[in-house]
Amino acid sequence: MSAITIGAFSDKGLKPENEDSYGVMFPEKNQEQTKGIAIAIADGMSGCQAGKAASETCVKCLLLDYFSTPDSWSVKKAASKILLATNSWMYGQGQTVYDSDLGMVSTLSAMVLKSGSAYIFHIGDSRISLLRDGGMEQLTVDHKYGKSSYLTRAMGADTRLEIDYRIVDVQKDDVYILTTDGVHEFISNTQIKAFITENGDDLDSAARLICEKALENGSDDNITCQVIRIDDMADFQEKQHFTNRNPLPFPPPLDTGMQLEGYKIMRDLHANARSQVYLAKDMDSGELVALKTPSANFDDDARYIELFYREEWIGHQINSPHILKILPARKNRKFLYYVMEYIEGQTLREWINDHPEPDMAKVRDILRQLIQGLRSMHRLDMVHQDLKPENIMIDAAGTVKIIDFGSVKVASMAEGEDKNGAHMPAGAVDYTAPEYLLYGDGDNLSDLYAVGAVIYEILTHKLPYGKGFSSIRLARQLDYIPATQVNSDIPPWIDAVLKKAVKKDPRERYQSFSQFERDFTVPPASLGQQNFSPLLEQNPLLFWRSLSAVLALLLALSLLM
Repeated sequence: MSAITIGAFSDKGLKPENEDSYGVMFPEKNQEQTKGIAIAIADGMSGCQAGKAASETCVKCLLLDYFSTPDSWSVKKAASKILLATNSWMYGQGQTVYDSDLGMVSTLSAMVLKSGSAYIFHIGDSRISLLRDGGMEQLTVDHKYGKSSYLTRAMGADTRLEIDYRIVDVQKDDVYILTTDGVHEFISNTQIKAFITENGDDLDSAARLICEKALENGSDDNITCQVIRIDDMADFQEKQHFTNRNPLPFPPPLDTGMQLEGYKIMRDLHANARSQVYLAKDMDSGELVALKTPSANFDDDARYIELFYREEWIGHQINSPHILKILPARKNRKFLYYVMEYIEGQTLREWINDHPEPDMAKVRDILRQLIQGLRSMHRLDMVHQDLKPENIMIDAAGTVKIIDFGSVKVASMAEGEDKNGAHMPAGAVDYTAPEYLLYGDGDNLSDLYAVGAVIYEILTHKLPYGKGFSSIRLARQLDYIPATQVNSDIPPWIDAVLKKAVKKDPRERYQSFSQFERDFTVPPASLGQQNFSPLLEQNPLLFWRSLSAVLALLLALSLLM
């Protein structure tokens, strides 16, 4: 974790009670890579009936609940959901317990330091400022009406909540100053800078002197100041790590009959240049499992090892019957490998080859199960990014399971990656949405595109654009090939649904899986017969044959007249 120095001071000032609250929360060791450090300050609104309870609620809910959200969530998603829920609860308490719109109302300014960035959330007129290279910048905007004390935004004041959000790059020796209005309205930036500079490492004294100066300058409000200095950027720069800097050694080459830490190798299941998967038996339970080991070709590749650990971690976060289950690791594991459920069945690629004319009801069932699996990932702020027939299994009971997490984008980890780097996933080009090339990144709708391409292939044994988007030029030039042109048995309305699912522009695609699934199940009235592709586009050969027949008929009629 990045090393920071913290100083703070808070006092009731000239008021009978201190209605300000503040706090800092560090992550548990197993959350260092995904959560960062959370900091908050709040000021219960003067005149509301429960100002102290309101500010404490804001700070405690954010600091405690933030670390209870899924580790895969982005900072923005986690904090925003907490703030919206807290606001609704505070407003409800104001209405029911205090019978007033001003029952529990507070400002809140919060910051999460993670992966080289400060993620800032702000409602009201508390402030976060940045002291860097001798200059001081206010990072938040006061939500007040003119120069009056009337707040235009506050926690608990309305059912709706508008949150200011911004990201600031963190640098060594940055100093972040969080204050309530009883401080910053009565002291200049010059005075604040002087107290921080003069007190060196004693930031508690700096915060106290800043507050006392505000009182001396006429503050009649509660006074609270937090000072946070960035001392060490090493962990910020190293970003996310799952190896704990002590990676396990690769296991020895395995063969049928050998044992590895209580697992007996039965046979090979799959192998490529990057990994091996074996069918194995758990000698304790007798259960058949799949055991994945890294390729010895990468035993000195730190990035590869990191991604191998990440795959296992991702699998442990997801609980869905339609996602491959990663089993708990044995205690005191001595080698690098992980264990998965064994799926007795076939890949979707094999299923497609076995079903040249698939039943539409079965195709809809596959679509439904794929969507359920992807939803479980998207709820965790994950995007699969490599959905293809080879990464989809169908077991003996007909259950569809998405496998392989090597290309999964996890929001909490993506925040720590190079924002200027390439975002093209390492998956199969044939099913990769064009926005990765055209716009630099993808999201949930990119997975929707891949689902559309897979369903198109199930019905036609072809790809919707003939080939994948391997370059920006192809992403711009290739045109959609109507499914009815490839397979005349496909209803035109199904073709229209598939076309919308794989639109190049994600804004023109279905915006949710539920819309896609609904339209693929029941002919959508919104598409209408007039919106289907013309015959010339659907089947050029049939069009010209029909046109020739009509012209021949007209010619024959003209000769008879």
